[in-house]
Amino acid sequence: MEVGIKVTVQDVLTNVEKIVSVAYATYVAKPVGAGKIELEPVKLLSTEDQVEHSLAIERRRIRLGYEQVFQNLMQESNNEDTFEEEDAVSTELTHVQSTELVQPPHANHHGNTFGGQIMAWMETVASISASRLCRSYPVLKSVNMFKFWGPSVVGDRLVFNAIVNNTFQNSVEVGVRVEAYNCEEWIKNQARHINSAFLIFNALNDNGELLTLPRIKPTTQDGMRRYRGAIARRRIRLTRKCILSAKVDEPSDLWEQSNQAYISYSNIAALTHLAAKPGWEITSTLDDIKIWTHEEGDMLSLKVEMQVKIPSHLAFSLLSDFTLRLQWDKHFLTCKVLQAVNEDEKIYYVTSPPMTGHKPRDFVILVSKRKTCEPSEPYIVAVKSVTITSVPPSSEYCRSEILCAGFQIYSHSDNSCTVCYFNQVTSGVMPYFAANLTGSSESIEDTALECIKFLEVNNSKLKLKTDF
Repeated sequence: MEVGIKVTVQDVLTNVEKIVSVAYATYVAKPVGAGKIELEPVKLLSTEDQVEHSLAIERRRIRLGYEQVFQNLMQESNNEDTFEEEDAVSTELTHVQSTELVQPPHANHHGNTFGGQIMAWMETVASISASRLCRSYPVLKSVNMFKFWGPSVVGDRLVFNAIVNNTFQNSVEVGVRVEAYNCEEWIKNQARHINSAFLIFNALNDNGELLTLPRIKPTTQDGMRRYRGAIARRRIRLTRKCILSAKVDEPSDLWEQSNQAYISYSNIAALTHLAAKPGWEITSTLDDIKIWTHEEGDMLSLKVEMQVKIPSHLAFSLLSDFTLRLQWDKHFLTCKVLQAVNEDEKIYYVTSPPMTGHKPRDFVILVSKRKTCEPSEPYIVAVKSVTITSVPPSSEYCRSEILCAGFQIYSHSDNSCTVCYFNQVTSGVMPYFAANLTGSSESIEDTALECIKFLEVNNSKLKLKTDF
C-alpha cells in the first residue's frame, strides 16, 4: 500500500500554515507464514481521493522502473572522467560509524524497532559525516531514498555507517547503511543489512547563505561506484523536480532515457488534475454532446463530453491509436509514430493543415494510455508535447505545443460509454478555437460528431466480423 504523508507547521497567532515536507511511504503486509496478504481496496470519498488514487498507480510505475533507469545512467557514466583529483578531499575521511542498542522505548508492541527511530539515528550519523566537509551543522534538504530491507527488535545492536558519496557545489549526498546484530550474531560477526538511505544536505553561513562545498575524490573501487551513483541519482532527482514543478507556459520537456518515467507521470497527472478541477461551465448542449469550458487566469480549458454506443475498452483502443485520428479529426493532416517507447507510451509527429494567414503547424507529442483498474475509474489517454533532438523545428512548419490534452473514457454498460476530451488551449491552437467561437470554421461539435461516428462505425464493423 502507498501512504501519503504531509507535514505542516502552523503559527497559531497569525493562522498561517506552511508545508514542511511531503512524502509517499510504501508498506508491505507480511503474514506469519508463506503467501501474501490481500488488502481491502480503499474507499474514495472525494475528488482529491480519486486523483491521488490514480496517481498512486503512476508513482508505482516509476518505483518499479527506477532501478533500470539508474543502471542505464551508471553504465553511461562508466566512460566519463567525472572528477578532478587536485585539492579534492578523500571520501574516506568522511566515514562515520555509530552503534545504538534497541531498547523497549524504541520499539512497538511487537518488539520491532520504530522505523522513525531508525531514520532519526540515520540522519544523526549522516549529518556528522556531512559536517566534516562544511565546518558547520548541515541542514537536511531531502531524502532521496529510504529502504527497509528487514526488521530489527529489542535487544539488537544497530551499527550505522555513513560516508559522503559526492558533493555538488552547494549540496552533499551522504549514504548510510544500517546493519543489525543480536547477541549471537554480534559474537560471530554476522550482520543483517536492514536499512539504507541517501540523504542530501546543505550548509549555511551566519548570514543564511549556502556554502560552497569542497570537491571530494573516491580512493577505492567501491568509492567510485558510490561517487558515480550519486551523480546518477542527482540527474534523476533534478529531472523529476523540473518536470513535476514545470510551469504551463514553459517549453515541452526534453525526452531522454533518464526522464521517461517522470514525463509519462507528468502527462497522466496533468490530465487527471485538469479533469478534476472544480468550476467547469457548460457552454453548449446537443443530444449526445456537451461542451464545457474552464477559465483560470489567462488559461482556457475545453471539455467535450460525448455519449457513444460502443464498449469503453474498444473506444479506448481506437482513441489511443493516434494514426487513426486522421479518419475523424480534420485538424490532423498527417500522423506517424516516431518512437514506440513501450506498450503504453508512443511518441508521434503530427502536422495540421494551414489556416488563412498562418503556417501549417507541427507537433511532437507523447501519448500515454492507461487501462482502468476499477469499474468506476476511467480509461485514460493523455497527450502532451515533448522535445526530441532528432526532430527539430523546421522553417516549413510552425512548431506548436500541447500543454495538456487527452481522453477519459467511462463505462456505462457493455455497449455504451462516455468519452470526455480535454484540451488546455495554447496560443498555437487559439486561432482554431477563436474561429470556432465566431462560427467561421468547422465547429467543435462537428468534430465531436465525427468522433462519435468513427467509434460507432468501427464498433459495427467489429460486430459483423464477430458474427461472421
